Amino acid sequence: MDRPADTDSEDAAPSMARTSLLRELPATQRGQRTRSALIAAGRKVFERMGYLDTRLIDITQEANCSSGTFYTYFAGKDEIFAAILEHAQEDMMHPGMQHVAGDDDPASIIEASNLAYFEAYKRNAKLMGLLEQVANIDPEFSKLRQDRADAFIRRNARSIADLQQRGLADPELDPMLTSRALSGMVSRLAFNYFVTGDGHLDDKPMTIDDLVYTVTRLWVNALRMPIKR
Repeated sequence: MDRPADTDSEDAAPSMARTSLLRELPATQRGQRTRSALIAAGRKVFERMGYLDTRLIDITQEANCSSGTFYTYFAGKDEIFAAILEHAQEDMMHPGMQHVAGDDDPASIIEASNLAYFEAYKRNAKLMGLLEQVANIDPEFSKLRQDRADAFIRRNARSIADLQQRGLADPELDPMLTSRALSGMVSRLAFNYFVTGDGHLDDKPMTIDDLVYTVTRLWVNALRMPIKR
């Protein structure tokens, strides 16, 4: 999942969608509405049936349209899948620490970032499960997905390095390795909780607040950051 990068980021997040498969938007509002309806229907079907088992007829039936209408906007399953990703990816957030200004509390910034990430992951849990499936069968998509994740890992590494320079984080940690470890921890925890349904520990249900509290403390403790009271 992805957190949006700062607009002046050195590593703008690449798209997970194969941009070569994306067509220009239809010229008319009616065409745009039809295309959007197909994208919404396609997402529902992919999430329900999985990528391999989804057929174009399943999508057209869900959208209540003809196959001719479908082919007006998309050449096949790979094109509509790319359009779904392009449409949804801004809401699919990867853990990314916001820039910390001089008078901000870094721990609070990390907490807010984690909360936004888990809430977005919950909204897109079915799609995240689908992306895991596609990444396992499509090397090109897997690389696109990893490239996007790496952009946010580099962003986190720069934030960690900035905190180190300001005396707010352990100076002996390697920023990139630390970012990769902590970001991976948060991402995997979210997948296990929201996608596989592992939302219990010793029969005690966990909440998003529990997740946010725990991963924030782990970030803060790992970086040896001061906590404002």
